[in-house]
Amino acid sequence: MATLSAIVTCSKIQSRSYLALSEIEMSDSGDEEWSTEWIPYSERNEWADVTPIQQDDDDKNPVVAISYSPKFREVYDYFRAILAHKEKSPRALELTTDALRLNPANYTYRRDILRELGSDLHQELDYIEEVILDNAKNYQVWHHRRVIVEMLNDASKELQLTENALSVDAKNYHAWQHRQWAITTFNLFDNELAFVDRLIAEDIRNNSAWNQRFFVVKHFGFTTEVIQRELQYAVNRIRVVKNNESAWNYLKGVLRQSETAALDEYPEVLEFSEELYNSGSRSPYLLAFLIDLYSEQCLTAEDPNARQTLARKVYTLCDDMAKKHDIIRRKYWQYIAEQLKSKLDSNQL
Repeated sequence: MATLSAIVTCSKIQSRSYLALSEIEMSDSGDEEWSTEWIPYSERNEWADVTPIQQDDDDKNPVVAISYSPKFREVYDYFRAILAHKEKSPRALELTTDALRLNPANYTYRRDILRELGSDLHQELDYIEEVILDNAKNYQVWHHRRVIVEMLNDASKELQLTENALSVDAKNYHAWQHRQWAITTFNLFDNELAFVDRLIAEDIRNNSAWNQRFFVVKHFGFTTEVIQRELQYAVNRIRVVKNNESAWNYLKGVLRQSETAALDEYPEVLEFSEELYNSGSRSPYLLAFLIDLYSEQCLTAEDPNARQTLARKVYTLCDDMAKKHDIIRRKYWQYIAEQLKSKLDSNQL
C-alpha cells in the first residue's frame, strides 16, 4: 500500500491542492515577479490607522490546514479590515490589486470601489488585460472584464484581447465565451468569419474555431444558399484532412439546418461521402456519418428491397466500426445496429 507521504507528493504534483492529512501552502502566486522592495502594510505610514483582522477559522482542527505565506496573510488581514469598515478609497483600491494578485478570485469589492471613486475605467481595462494574459483561465477576471466593458459601453478592445488570449491557447473556453458575448452584445460580427477562417487554416482540427463558425453563420441565418456554401466549405476541408472530427461534425450540423433536417437532402454530400468510402477511406467519422445517413434512409424507404439493402449497409458499417475502426466503442455500434433492426421489425408488424 502506498504511504501517506507518497500519496501527498503525487497529489501535489497533479493539482497543488491536495486532500490529505497535511498542510496546504497558500504561497505568493507569481512572487518572483513582485518587487524585492515590497513593503508590508504594517510598515506603511499611510496604513497605521488600520488594525488588521486575522482570519477566523471556525474549525480549529481542520483535516486540511492551510499554511498561508506571510505576505498572503498580511495582505488579506488588511483586506478584511477595509472590508469590515466598507472603506472605498484609493489605498483600498491599491490593496485589492495586491490581494487579487495573490488570489485572483473575487472582484466584486474592487468594482464597488471603482464606482465609488469614479475611477478611469479605461485604466481598469488595461489592468484587467495584464491579469488575463497572465491568468487567462480565471473565470472571475473575465467576468470582471465584462462588467467593466458594460459600464463603459465600449467593446472596442475585446476582439483583440480575445485574439491575443487565443493565440496562446486556441481552445480557451473563457476567451471564446467572452468573444461571443462581445460580438453579440455590440454587433461585431462583420469580420468574424474571416477571423475564424484564418484559425481553421492555421489548424484545421481547431474544434473551437469550427464551433465559432457555426455560431456566426447561425446568427446570419441558414438560407439555402448559405447551407450550400457551408457544405462546400466543410467538404473542401475534409478533402484536405479526411480524419477530422470537427469538420464532419460541422458538415452534419449544417445539414440539420435544412428544411427537412435530413442528412440526404443534398445529394452532393452523399456522393462525396460514398466517393471517399469507395476510394478506400475508412475514417471513423466518415463511417459514422454514413451509418446515420443510411439509417435515416432505411427507416423512411417505402420499397422493402431498398430498406433491406440500406439495412445491410448499416449492419456492415457498424460491424466494421466495432471490430476495426472504433473498437473502444464497439458496444455502442452493436447497439446502433440492434436499434435499427428493432425499429424495422416493429414497422413490419
